Amino acid sequence: MTVPAQLQNTIFVDENEARKALEQVRWPNGAVCPHCGVTGNGIVLVEGKKQSHRPGLYYCNHCKGQFTVTVGTVFERSKIPLTKWWMAVYLLNSSKKGFSAHQLHRTLKVTYKTAWFMMHRIREAMRTGGLGPMGGSGKTVEADETYIGRLEGQPAKAGSGTKNIVLTLVERGGSARSFHIDATSIAQIGPILRENISRESAFMTDEARHYMEPGREFASHEAVNHGEKEYVRGHVTTNTVEGYYSIFKRGMKGVYQHCKEKHLHRYLAEFDFRYSNRSALGVNDGERAVLAMKGIEGKRLTYRPTNRSIA
Repeated sequence: MTVPAQLQNTIFVDENEARKALEQVRWPNGAVCPHCGVTGNGIVLVEGKKQSHRPGLYYCNHCKGQFTVTVGTVFERSKIPLTKWWMAVYLLNSSKKGFSAHQLHRTLKVTYKTAWFMMHRIREAMRTGGLGPMGGSGKTVEADETYIGRLEGQPAKAGSGTKNIVLTLVERGGSARSFHIDATSIAQIGPILRENISRESAFMTDEARHYMEPGREFASHEAVNHGEKEYVRGHVTTNTVEGYYSIFKRGMKGVYQHCKEKHLHRYLAEFDFRYSNRSALGVNDGERAVLAMKGIEGKRLTYRPTNRSIA
């Protein structure tokens, strides 16, 4: 992975260097027209040819469109300097338990509303999709669920309905994927397991009954009995996914504190991304920030709906 050399210094203070670094991350082989996909000689850098041309402006000879590196990304039409975007991405990706919008607004000297919206755009960039199944032959995937207390903006309900349920799959020594689900039932959990875990994987859970039937479809399914205070039996344990929840809950309770239900999936994407690109897997803070920047492509998140599709 190529990390911009300026990542530790000028990228945070020089707007021109910040733009060049983003171009290097988004277009490692040269500029690509976001309107028609043309590359190479079909793209002309028009920066500086006229006084009115802004830095980093390109012209496409094929579709006759103009664009900069932010067009077609979560940064499109943003008035926030790229130096501050780089700093926000770096801070969010170098903080194990998250980085609050209030702290970002103080650090970057922007309004709280701006900081809050920046954070959600970055979480959108951190969201991954279309990935293949986790695990495989000789690998182990753990699954468990946890409950997050009633979130801000969610109406109170009787019984278990006052809590939100999060299902997480963790490949030992690998990545994590989390899902906001409505109920701990086979109908809810079964399809997620089948879609996201390779059938050749060893599957580890606790004794919950909703894992029993889907578990038969994998190479093996073993469970620890938490009800009997059993947490490890040889290689059988769910301690890996429990470790993920330890980080997730400390972040949600200690850093973010308030979260509307409709935004929970974005926070899950944030914690999944950092866990799946953690230092134990050889990814440092700078590389993690660059990986997050690679995720800006083809996504939009706006205050108001636009005619463009939102990925």
